[in-house]
Amino acid sequence: MQAKTFIAALSLCGFAAACGDTTGERIVYGAGAGAAGAALLDGSLVTGAAVGVAANLVYCQQNPRKC
Repeated sequence: MQAKTFIAALSLCGFAAACGDTTGERIVYGAGAGAAGAALLDGSLVTGAAVGVAANLVYCQQNPRKC
């Protein structure tokens, strides 16, 4: 299980590095990161994608210079 967690963390870091320039890109990248993390951790892909989208949108709204 620790290997899956490590792989999920690396995947999420890669997706987070590519925040996206537009809202559409941020939605796609967030959904991809969330779904990838959920798949690696045997969670719900839909829930993971939704959480990823929300997290990416909020992060980029709070830190516009980092996105």
